Amino acid sequence: MTNINIRGGIGNIIEPDTNARPQDNLYLAVNSEWLKKAEIPSDRSRTGSFDKIDENLEKQLMKDFSEFAKASKELPEVKNFDKAVELYKIANNFEKRNADGAKPIQLDLKLLEGLRDLNDFNLKAADLTKAAFTLPFNFSVQTDMKNTKVNALHFSGPGLFLPDTTVYKTDSAKQLLDVFEKQSINLLHMAGIDETVAKKYVQDAISYDARLAEVVKSTEEWADYPAMYNPTDISDFEAKFSSFKIDQYLNELFPEKPNRIIVAEPRYLDNVEKLINNNLFDEIKGWLIVEFINDVACYLSQDFREAAFPFSQALSGQPELAAGEKQAYRIASGAFSEVVGVYYGQTYFGSEAKADVLDMIHNMIDVYEKRIAENEWLSQATKDKAITKLRALILKVGYPSKIKEYYNRLQIMTEKTGGTLYSNMSKISQASLQYELEQLYKPVDRTVWLMPGHLVNACYDPQRNDITFPAAILQKPFYSLEQSRSTNYGGIGVVIAHEISHAFDNNGAKFDEFGNMKNWWTEQDAIEFKKRTQAEIDLFDGIEYGPVTLNGKQIVSENVADQGGLTAAVEANKIEHGDMKELFENFARVWANKQYSESIKTQVAVDVHAPGPERANVQSQCQEEFYKAFDVKPEDGMWLDPEKRVVIW
Repeated sequence: MTNINIRGGIGNIIEPDTNARPQDNLYLAVNSEWLKKAEIPSDRSRTGSFDKIDENLEKQLMKDFSEFAKASKELPEVKNFDKAVELYKIANNFEKRNADGAKPIQLDLKLLEGLRDLNDFNLKAADLTKAAFTLPFNFSVQTDMKNTKVNALHFSGPGLFLPDTTVYKTDSAKQLLDVFEKQSINLLHMAGIDETVAKKYVQDAISYDARLAEVVKSTEEWADYPAMYNPTDISDFEAKFSSFKIDQYLNELFPEKPNRIIVAEPRYLDNVEKLINNNLFDEIKGWLIVEFINDVACYLSQDFREAAFPFSQALSGQPELAAGEKQAYRIASGAFSEVVGVYYGQTYFGSEAKADVLDMIHNMIDVYEKRIAENEWLSQATKDKAITKLRALILKVGYPSKIKEYYNRLQIMTEKTGGTLYSNMSKISQASLQYELEQLYKPVDRTVWLMPGHLVNACYDPQRNDITFPAAILQKPFYSLEQSRSTNYGGIGVVIAHEISHAFDNNGAKFDEFGNMKNWWTEQDAIEFKKRTQAEIDLFDGIEYGPVTLNGKQIVSENVADQGGLTAAVEANKIEHGDMKELFENFARVWANKQYSESIKTQVAVDVHAPGPERANVQSQCQEEFYKAFDVKPEDGMWLDPEKRVVIW
């Protein structure tokens, strides 16, 4: 009998099959009952294990904010939390938002409409940046990849109207752009612009967006992290511009202009003169105005919120707009994310759970060190470097002990003093940008957290060589003191080791223990690693998932981390003589997912992660212990021949 060898198992992985066996489709065997009963909330585009935690967390924090706003609950002793509550109150006052209509944005809209030509744009560009308007290029201050003690100025192109460059080549591109065009014209008309003029602005904007889509990077290209590092002397950088006065712009933006810039998108820089010149001024102006109105409509009245929803709905399939009160919470929580995360962690995350999770992390690091030491394809020199990097990992669990100074700067202007939601959000964006630009000549703060405590996620930062596990993810099904150790290994154990594995994925492996981009591999080891990474690309490339086909190259770094994460968790469970069935079943459970097809298309276009169900099945298919635990035979749907199974870490 011929072995089946189907990546991801047999059956349609997004449709429930209550008769599925784990030997044929682990994900469906574990999750089909849930898939049958699960309902996607009307204001979301999907539901799943991650999403359910987020829904419950949001519900709790919304209740808290409501009580704080009514003064029926005493404010916590978390610095700047009172500002978050004040912003929430302003965002939730729809009586005033509806009465104001488009009034809050009129001055800024007229500023953009008043741009006369490229010379005028040149004169005002720096001020527009300081005022947090979106321009057709982007400067940001980030850690210097080759010297992570200092920051550097980075340059890139702008975002696009559609989710990714690849979407412009799909059959749905015209339909999506038609929705966007209609929405944008309507929003501008609602803001007081004559409909004929609005149509011209939008048509020009879409024409300009099409030019950008030919030049900016795709998600697959952005997934190559080290390829963003292209240090360029300031004189060489400025020589690429002619029509736009970049020297004048940078001098206005910085008290001291840097002598070099890290170019994240060389192709965009090479084409910048073709994209920013007087012949294209009308298109640029239309693009600025359309970007603006779509960005700010959500901060205006309920009518504006509803008018700005169709394009988002077309991309996500989400049936309904989120309720106003929910939007108010999300705005406050987003603007004061670290502050709200600290409140959440202090209120809902226990010290016993933190101690237990830290124990699991240290245990997983020990397991990882053992696996590296016993690795059969690495030389001793590379092993030693890898273990040095592993032992240098900085652990961040729960929430930060200090809140960034940036939040002290934020001042919320109350409605009594003339504040509106838009004016406050504009000031917050300006303060955020100013704070970022100020970091250019300051040393890198390695204590900064990339994620707030109330975010259901985890991450690895290659430039700080740290792993972050926010308090929010440390709950069922990922983790619970009430779950067995094996079940926890299948959840948070895999997540922990996944983030550790990012230190050794195709991107992370190019950075040393201090986070500096540096080659610490022997030539032969690097060749072998590249070969194994290609096998991981091939393992996922071309898999059909609902309405889409996966791009193995785009998602390779996360898949390498998944492979290493699951392998290490299995090894830890094996050392403790844990139940392997429990581990693999919970690994499948945490990836439970029900999602609209529109949302799947958008996610796969922009995400560097494989869809959860495929992560559950394909990675399990590469684990020898999975075959033993469920007695999987060559004729079963989950069988992959040993030579097809990918093993890296």
